[in-house]
Amino acid sequence: MTETQMLVDQTANAYQWINKLVETVPREKWNIIPPTVESSIDWQIGHLIISHYFHAIMVIRGHQMDILQQLPIREYSEWFTVAAPLQSLGKVDSATLEEGLLLMQKKSLAILATLRASELDDPLEPTPAAHPIATTKREAIDWNIKHTMYHCGQLGLIKRIVDKRHDFGLRLN
Repeated sequence: MTETQMLVDQTANAYQWINKLVETVPREKWNIIPPTVESSIDWQIGHLIISHYFHAIMVIRGHQMDILQQLPIREYSEWFTVAAPLQSLGKVDSATLEEGLLLMQKKSLAILATLRASELDDPLEPTPAAHPIATTKREAIDWNIKHTMYHCGQLGLIKRIVDKRHDFGLRLN
């Protein structure tokens, strides 16, 4: 297995964890903002749409016109990165956010699959805002995986508060 394929596989696995958690929470609970976490499923999904776009697409291959035509990236960035979850409440319905997340995941995996191993140490594509962590494409992809799993933890906490503990298939006494 090549290093690129390993990074694509790890990215896909992180996305699968997000999707597993999200699909088990009833939609009517996606807008609940528990005071202990001060976030919601909807906000987390919107944030992940933007972060996947930035960390796994834009800094890797630049803006993608097909994505920009399908999703209001500028507005999502304002609502799900800059604004607090309470300020973003009700801006986009949950089903639309979920569709956008799946679209972004699919597109980012397709982009990452086009990378050659020789490109992993290339500098990032220029963006208006500097990447907070990475200077190379490898580092950006690695950060996307870590950042996704960080939000997976937040989603797990939110799920536990607004619904119930996630069933990982463990047999508890």
